[in-house]
Amino acid sequence: MIASGSVDDRVDDMLHRLGCRVTQPRREVARLLASKRGAFSAESINEELPGVGRATVYRTIRLLAEAGVLCKALLPDGSPRYSIDHSWHHHHLICSSCETVEEFRSAELERLLCELGAEIPGRVLGHQVDFYVNCPDCLQEEGADKARSTADNGG
Repeated sequence: MIASGSVDDRVDDMLHRLGCRVTQPRREVARLLASKRGAFSAESINEELPGVGRATVYRTIRLLAEAGVLCKALLPDGSPRYSIDHSWHHHHLICSSCETVEEFRSAELERLLCELGAEIPGRVLGHQVDFYVNCPDCLQEEGADKARSTADNGG
């Protein structure tokens, strides 16, 4: 476990490097984000930090996403989910039912994207590939719902 002081030092350093004023509310947001596993919404962070202003939460998340500290994925309805960017290249699997967001890495996909990039005129600055799926948990639940429906209908 990392000592609390060292996390605070790293948070302060990161905020300084981004050109942000280091305030206690921003520290609280950054500290909470550093503890997160998986994807989260800005609103869920706002709810977890009732003592921090909504604008501060959203602004800090936006700054960290723009700086590449956070990775942003869009749900099918367009609402964003964020996760810590672990600095390896990845794509997202986004469940259309339960809205979970998982990181996805594929050497084959990367090979294809490199080939495509070589065919595109100009210089490719970046890309984003997100797969909208029904995750295994939702598929299992869907199967259970169909089985119940069939049983209820005398099937």
